[in-house]
Amino acid sequence: MRDNILASIDVGSSKICTLVGELTPDVDVRILGVGITASQGVKKGMVDNIQEATEAIASSVEKAERSSGSRVLSAHVSISGNHVNSLNNRGVATIPGRERPITQQDIDRAVEEAQALNLPTNREILHVVPRFFVVDGQEQVSDPVGMYGQRLDMETHIVSGSLTAVQNLTQCVEGAGVQVEALVLSPMAAAQAVLEEEEKRQGIIVADIGGGTTGIAVFVDGAVFHTSVLPVGGYHLTHDLVAGLRAPFSAAEELKMEYGSALPSRINPEDVVELEAFGGKRRKETSRRRVAEILQARVEEILEMIYIDAKRAGFDEMVAAGLVLTGGSASLPGIDELAEQVLRMPVRIGRPRGIHGLADTLNDPAYAASVGLLHWSILENGHNGHKPGISLKPPFEFSGVLDTAKRWLKALIPQ
Repeated sequence: MRDNILASIDVGSSKICTLVGELTPDVDVRILGVGITASQGVKKGMVDNIQEATEAIASSVEKAERSSGSRVLSAHVSISGNHVNSLNNRGVATIPGRERPITQQDIDRAVEEAQALNLPTNREILHVVPRFFVVDGQEQVSDPVGMYGQRLDMETHIVSGSLTAVQNLTQCVEGAGVQVEALVLSPMAAAQAVLEEEEKRQGIIVADIGGGTTGIAVFVDGAVFHTSVLPVGGYHLTHDLVAGLRAPFSAAEELKMEYGSALPSRINPEDVVELEAFGGKRRKETSRRRVAEILQARVEEILEMIYIDAKRAGFDEMVAAGLVLTGGSASLPGIDELAEQVLRMPVRIGRPRGIHGLADTLNDPAYAASVGLLHWSILENGHNGHKPGISLKPPFEFSGVLDTAKRWLKALIPQ
């Protein structure tokens, strides 16, 4: 691939989306190719069948290659699943002597100490995210290089995942003939595509509601403070319809997509819809409001889980900008209004921004993570001065975190 050609693979529980994009001179992305296939071998964000997942990824990549006319040799790949954990940690570096200012090497030492964690052998560090520096007690320093001080503290956000989950995903992507440039936590990729800088500064929750998982990223003071993945998503909405209406999964999914709503009060009680049914009677009618009531109950539960997760992290009072819903299930009509009622905070639907070309196809919350991965690729390769506030790590190379962090640290911290 040419230097200005980028690729991303979003490996989800319901779909696999490969994008090929071209970096334009004004640092936007022109989408050249899109390859979308139904997901196979992935459950709740994790690979559970290597062969099926590899074939589905290969099919998605092939479609993107055909529509773009470019070979996909390497890509940024999303990772999800409730095996993901995050924590905040502080690294400290003592500055020898009083005569010299703080240098990049001092920051490197602080990074090294921050990520020197006693992780179990089955855990892998995915991201090391610098949040801010403290110089001799002076808080919220954005760039300490050149300043004088005797002690440099660096607050970081560290994301880790299951080593086996990382290995299985990497195996599938490489089995499809694509080198993994970096694994990016799905909600952090989605945030890159849908958030505004002001929202990050004032405090915001991003909830990426996919097929099998809901990824959460909380930003406060311009930097990510908390990330997690909940094992619930659009699949659970459909499964509730299967149980409540006694209908096959495919019929329930179609019903959800075509007639679903999160607000039963907005639906005429007289409206009926027809769907396929189990048993001898192949078709039956059901109230459309009943469909919405089933969906509303599960959506409220997911929203409460998002809020509890953010509250447990200690940020529920600090998110003035509210909540951004993205991912496929964010397209459910009325979900933003219901979220405002349940959580009593501002809510909006997050759609990908900063893209051209086949952008119409991707102007949907379902593609936030896919587009966000392309933005990561641009930022990681240093094509402009604004970094995403994160260091990315290729699988299995622990030293990769340090090397990447060294290149990015200066520009990572929010201004």
